Amino acid sequence: MSNHQDAHIVIDKKQSIFSKILEIIAGSFASIIGVLAGAGLLKALLSVLTMIGWLSSESGTYIVLSAAGSAVFYFLPIFLGISIAIKLGANGYVGGVIGAALLTPGITQLVEEGVTTIDFLGLPVLLADYSSTVFPIFIAMFVYAGLDKILKKVIYKDIQMFINPMISLLILVPLTMLVFGPLGTLLGEGLGSVINFLSVKSGLLAGAVLGSTWTFLTIAGLHWTVIPLAIANLATGPDPIIAMAAAAPFAQIGIGLAVLMRTRDKDLKAIAVSGIVPGALAGTTEAINYGIILRYRKTMIYVIIASAIGGAINGTLGVVMNDFVLPSVLAIPAFSPIGQFVIGVTVAFALGFLFTFVFGYENKNQKRIDHFIQVSSETIRSPLKGKVISLTEFKDPLFASERVGKGIVIVPETGDVYSPVDGVISTLFPTKHAIGITSNDGAEILIYIGVDTVKLNGEHFKAHIKQGDKVKQGDLLLQFDIERMKALGYQTTSPIVITNTEKYLDIEPTTNTTVDLKEELLRMTV
Repeated sequence: MSNHQDAHIVIDKKQSIFSKILEIIAGSFASIIGVLAGAGLLKALLSVLTMIGWLSSESGTYIVLSAAGSAVFYFLPIFLGISIAIKLGANGYVGGVIGAALLTPGITQLVEEGVTTIDFLGLPVLLADYSSTVFPIFIAMFVYAGLDKILKKVIYKDIQMFINPMISLLILVPLTMLVFGPLGTLLGEGLGSVINFLSVKSGLLAGAVLGSTWTFLTIAGLHWTVIPLAIANLATGPDPIIAMAAAAPFAQIGIGLAVLMRTRDKDLKAIAVSGIVPGALAGTTEAINYGIILRYRKTMIYVIIASAIGGAINGTLGVVMNDFVLPSVLAIPAFSPIGQFVIGVTVAFALGFLFTFVFGYENKNQKRIDHFIQVSSETIRSPLKGKVISLTEFKDPLFASERVGKGIVIVPETGDVYSPVDGVISTLFPTKHAIGITSNDGAEILIYIGVDTVKLNGEHFKAHIKQGDKVKQGDLLLQFDIERMKALGYQTTSPIVITNTEKYLDIEPTTNTTVDLKEELLRMTV
């Protein structure tokens, strides 16, 4: 197998089919969600500028900026064709061409002229507008990935470069137009109709359910299975899904703000700020979800209640999303009616804040339990092989300032991560970029792979353990595709920190400039 093939993420055969599908959907959207959200914000800005009369929808400026905001949505089958094919280990460019075939002028012009069917070798092809669609290309890419594996086995290696793409296009483009396109369109319209029906019949119930569960769907990565439904809805009109789910991130921001105001813990304040700011500006609240809500279980109750009420308000008032955005303060113009949307999310924010500020976020005995945790002097072995640098030189100021804890940074040579101690996996982030281990001697160790690798949403990572597993020093914990991540522009520099630093008299890092696996990395004394 070539290095190129090795670069693709490996799906554990022990996973259920449903889990595999979820992983593929999540990985496929993770690589383009940023540009989708950015383009959506641009479209929302244009809506505001035209609404207040600063820009005419007929002006050249508007036309150019509208093209910038709309392009990724119109050509979504192409971008998804590329990302899904790569995720499945096939040729991304072939996947993109299959998506592009649905949008060529010869097809789109016939649709605009009202032509509903054409003939292909005597078979009727149902024509449709596939711009902004999701499901047809997903189905086509699953079939293409299977075909590509077969072709790699049966076609002579020296001619695969051009024969495999030719055969794939020859088979997949007609199949997509004959079968996958109509089937995917029907599936998307059906699911969208069900959700729209529920929101019409009982917007209160639909909003409450979606709002209350959205935080946990996000934490588990399952929200990626809902986002395609919202995008599919936008292909034919406004979307009510994200409008109802939007209550959750605003409730999370409210909880984060209350924790920021209540706590005296500098580390916790830093976590809260790192969630509030990007949450309010861009709709990304991972720091609050993973750093506060999962850590302080009382806040789970608060976010469920606040999000359910806010979602129910938006559902009852018929709020919809007109352009795809990640819900945030800056994205408010993408929703309508704006006034009703503001009411719903403001209620969610206020309730999340008030519950947390008034009733607190810690269990009554949490501080007492933390106080009596006993630690012993111990030595932490290196989980990675590579160059050693000081934590203060790390790019992320949250780590460099030692607010997360004292430790050290390794620039890894390989993508294999081993357990540095005997202990228990206390945390495995859903994005797999970070692992928390509690050693048998009480050390709380965080292994954080790379810079901004949370944005990969688990792609190019493979976990060999799960949360709660007992591990021995030297056990393989995680593998990450170091070459692929570097090719995508991600730094793999990885801090290893002791998050309960305050319990130690001294934490002394190695003085070596390089470290091998299992060599002494940190020495802690009490």
